[in-house]
Amino acid sequence: MGQLKRYLVEREMPGVGGMSIVELCGAARASNQAIDKMGRIIQWQHSYVSGDRTFCIYLADGEDAIRAHAELSGFPVTCITEISQIIDPTTANN
Repeated sequence: MGQLKRYLVEREMPGVGGMSIVELCGAARASNQAIDKMGRIIQWQHSYVSGDRTFCIYLADGEDAIRAHAELSGFPVTCITEISQIIDPTTANN
């Protein structure tokens, strides 16, 4: 297994922002089950839920792993973007 890369995965999911915590727990469970089947080629870090979209951060060995996870979990993929760098307020201190 090679080095995992970081990706932002945008998913268009109408109504997701209005889901209850119980529904979101079910979605997280579906994601975790898909990841368990796939092995160490993908890791879900976290997701942002907003209106009709989610923005999910994954570590994966490539875009194919992201697409395979989407198929197994039943979640759509609108856009996959590889993240090359991360900066935050503390970056200014370097």
